[in-house]
Amino acid sequence: MIRFALSKARKLGSVIAVAGLIATAMLFTTIGPASAVTVEKVVSAKGITAWLVQDRINPIITVNFAFRGGSALDPAGKEGLSNIVASTMDEGAGELDSQAFQRQLEDLSISLRFTASKDIFSGSLRTLTENRDAAVNLLRLAVTKPRFDTEAVERIRRQILSGLRRGLENPQRIATQTLLESFFPGHPYSRPTQGTLESVPRIKLADLKVFHEQRLGRNNLVVGVVGDITPADLSKLLDDVFGTLPEKAGDWTIPEISAKKDNRTIVVSKPIPQSVIQFGQEGIKREDPDFYAAYVMNYVLGGGGFESRLYAEVREKRGLASSAYSYLSPLDRAALIMGGAGTANERAAETVKILRAEWARMANKGVSQEELSGAKQYLTGSYALRFGSSVGIARMLTGLQLEELGIDYFDRRNTLIESVTFEDVNRVAKRLLDPENLTMVVVGKPEGITSTP
Repeated sequence: MIRFALSKARKLGSVIAVAGLIATAMLFTTIGPASAVTVEKVVSAKGITAWLVQDRINPIITVNFAFRGGSALDPAGKEGLSNIVASTMDEGAGELDSQAFQRQLEDLSISLRFTASKDIFSGSLRTLTENRDAAVNLLRLAVTKPRFDTEAVERIRRQILSGLRRGLENPQRIATQTLLESFFPGHPYSRPTQGTLESVPRIKLADLKVFHEQRLGRNNLVVGVVGDITPADLSKLLDDVFGTLPEKAGDWTIPEISAKKDNRTIVVSKPIPQSVIQFGQEGIKREDPDFYAAYVMNYVLGGGGFESRLYAEVREKRGLASSAYSYLSPLDRAALIMGGAGTANERAAETVKILRAEWARMANKGVSQEELSGAKQYLTGSYALRFGSSVGIARMLTGLQLEELGIDYFDRRNTLIESVTFEDVNRVAKRLLDPENLTMVVVGKPEGITSTP
């Protein structure tokens, strides 16, 4: 079995930090293929399911969990509700107010956090085995009895609003949000997860309580666990933490949507020396049979860092940008393929021209056999590096369940990559990439670029 390294997390004490260094040292001497990881399915007495990877060497337990349905479900006009709930669930629970709750986490070196994204509301716990009972109790209280005290909520609200004000000047955030609004006009995916300066003040304490009552249920829950715990003890943990949640959560589905097709260029004027470029179009869903071919294709196009075409053509050959990349972004009810670059304002027009040209070249001519072999070799050979931390593995276990990829996915994943053929990649490149419908957003003072209707 792989010996798992431990990554840094919020509020970890020195004991966990030392344990992490030991685990990391062990990892580099014992790392093996993903097939060496044994994933067990654990079902509690109340029917709650978790996927478990045991690591009895290191005295640490990592729990990752997610509820289907994320910020896309926030009511119109109250965008940011999921985010403010996630930010306050560990700010007091049960009989413990915020200070008492946080003090216990810190004193026992327990890391506990919640996060919201467009499709899920998730949480994570890391604890030393010796503090498991106390950690489980704190997690149980946070999940089932959050207080949402006025003082704590208002303090967190002020922090969120401060971050939103800073975000108004963040070119990367501006570009991404502008793209989403262009792709999904009027759809929940166009709304910012963090909310807006107008929406966050509208969120009331009652909204947080309704969220907690309706959005967290046993039927939309998935759990991944890594560490020093037996299946029997995990079964008890699942019922202790989640067993009193409602059997069914409210409906978490949102409408299916395809990204709007156009060939627009959108310039957002900002007095900054560099232009930030974000671009994209309709992508490919995770369950699509062509997903792995698209994954390999994107590695060659812009996902392979220094080895990718976008980096080579934009950065290496011409020195136009500090970075150039692309990535697949599948959501539950939509999919995108996106990319970005950063360049000096006076070189923005040339950079955009090259980005469009490379998009078209991949669509029309595909990849070479040499590029295909290199991509597959890297994607399969580097897969073991994903198993370098218990946090990462627990998150993967949760993701596999959300995507319904199967408990044996770790064993099958590299075979799926290897099975991608030259014909598959080039067919999918032609299917997926549409240079005539590539939306570009440029934030800055780009010379030679203007917005198109």
